[in-house]
Amino acid sequence: MNFNPPPHHGGDGYLTSLMLIATPSMGDPRFVKSVIYLCAHTPSVAMGLVVNKPCHSVTAHDLFERHQIDCPKRYGDLPIMMGGPVETSQGFVLHSADYNEQGSLRVDDNVALTATVTILQSIIKDEGPDRYLLALGYAGWSGGQLDREVQNGDWLTVPPDLDIIFDHDIDTKWDRALASIGVGVSQLVSSSGHA
Repeated sequence: MNFNPPPHHGGDGYLTSLMLIATPSMGDPRFVKSVIYLCAHTPSVAMGLVVNKPCHSVTAHDLFERHQIDCPKRYGDLPIMMGGPVETSQGFVLHSADYNEQGSLRVDDNVALTATVTILQSIIKDEGPDRYLLALGYAGWSGGQLDREVQNGDWLTVPPDLDIIFDHDIDTKWDRALASIGVGVSQLVSSSGHA
């Protein structure tokens, strides 16, 4: 498992730092009921992390051990998200912007993204960010692809909610993301398929 700087192609796109909520019309089974925090969106690429799909094959203890970091017991059960289907062995830490290091991508005033072993070491020394989410892989789109998916109704775009992004109440994140814009699941299901 490698930790390298996250892909960043410069420039801020109009969806950067928003959350994407998969609608019932989502045709890709990998993203059903997904909530994604969008880290970058430019004319040529979009990149984000799924924040509500736990990875069951790797534990935080495994992750720290692979990088020869002595993991205190209290960190061994941290959830790790399946950040997306691209580069699934690549690790990312989405975190509050109070932490910064060389190679960190500051997405907005509140959120940053780092993909180094250093941030893991900082976390276990209690010198890391106040809030963070560990993920393997990311969701990526080529130029214009995400725009088309949003226009087709596969995704709703909403302002970021730090509690939804970072808390460990994973099973309710999709419902809470919908509720944050005043949409209930029943409304969404009944309106899907209608022009």
